[in-house]
Parts: sequence; structure tokens; C-alpha cells
Amino acid sequence: MFMSLKITCYNNFFKVTGVLDRTSVDVFHHEFRNVFEKSDEITISIEGIESIDRYGVRALAKLHNESITKQKRLSIIGFGCKELYDHFKTKETAA
Repeated sequence: MFMSLKITCYNNFFKVTGVLDRTSVDVFHHEFRNVFEKSDEITISIEGIESIDRYGVRALAKLHNESITKQKRLSIIGFGCKELYDHFKTKETAA
């Protein structure tokens, strides 16, 4: 059974668990809205993501792009879903 999305934070370390998809992406956006106004560097652990769809991948990619635009540091760590790694790997090789 899938678990809903849960985001916990300690200092600038965010742990994302559950399902990041079309139905939960608003929770993700709300949690990370203006995050780079408060911090120059954040780390997100995706180890606990059970499932992610294109909306979830797009949300993480948007946060990544925001970090670049604002010259902030974003680290995404953990063995999460293959779809996410495939997305960023494709972007890396395309660049």
C-alpha cells in the first residue's frame, strides 16, 4: 500500500517519504515555496520516495532550476525512484 507524501525538516535537511505524484505535488510545492529565501543550501533525501510520476519529477526539476537561477545549493541524495535519476541523467547528457 502506498503512503501519502510526508516531508520532515531538520535544519536544512529535508526528508521526503511516500508518493510524490499529481495528487501530492501541491504539498511538495507548499513545503519548498520560498525555501531559497530562507537558506543558501538545502539537502533533500529521496530515499523514502516509494513512487514518483512526471509531476513529481517536474517539481524536483523546478526546484533544481530555481536553485541554479538564485545561485543556491541544492543536493538531492538517496536511492529514490529510477524515473528521477533517468530524468536528470538525460538532462546531463543533453547539456
